Amino acid sequence: MEASSWDALRKQARKLEAQLDEQMTSYRRLVSSKPDGLVADLESGIEHLLKQLQQVNLQMQTWVSSGGSQIISHTLTRHKEILQDLTQEFYRLHSGLRVKQERSSLLEFRDYDRAKADMEDGADSAEHALLKEQAAISRSSGQMDHVISHAQATLGTLVLQRSTFGGITTKISNVSSRLPTVNHILSSIRRKKSMDTIILSLVASLCTFLMLIYWLSK
Repeated sequence: MEASSWDALRKQARKLEAQLDEQMTSYRRLVSSKPDGLVADLESGIEHLLKQLQQVNLQMQTWVSSGGSQIISHTLTRHKEILQDLTQEFYRLHSGLRVKQERSSLLEFRDYDRAKADMEDGADSAEHALLKEQAAISRSSGQMDHVISHAQATLGTLVLQRSTFGGITTKISNVSSRLPTVNHILSSIRRKKSMDTIILSLVASLCTFLMLIYWLSK
């Protein structure tokens, strides 16, 4: 084989090694920082260059096996060491990156579960507060119904008393038409009836108002 073929192989090997050094520098930077979408493309490019360099080394091995000098053999050994170092470093960084990505995914999943649990707890708290508010409204409605019922009963009593006084007044009026002397008594009874009605109304209103104040202050 001609020496020019060996020189061409060495030149190609050095070119590939320089490209790998450049891309490995970028890959180290991405791995040490937060990886982005460029990582996959960079990994693919590095793997392609490593395969090309391996093919060149095999061609150089064929050259040495055909009867190359000791100097050529030493040069091939050096290129093989460079290929081995680059390959080992790449796969070491690649494995570290995968571990980092898996850890990040686990943390995100844990944060998601925590956020989901917080939302569920918040929903349970909101539901509990709503039920508590509904129970308070029901109790308030029951107390209001009791106050209204009591007021209606008081009003019914007043109406009954008024009807009773009305019947008495009618009877006395009939007697009055027959006995003019009782007009003065009739007038007194009417005045007392009006006064009693007013007093009863005031007492009932005051009782109702006090019950409302007591309920609202609870």
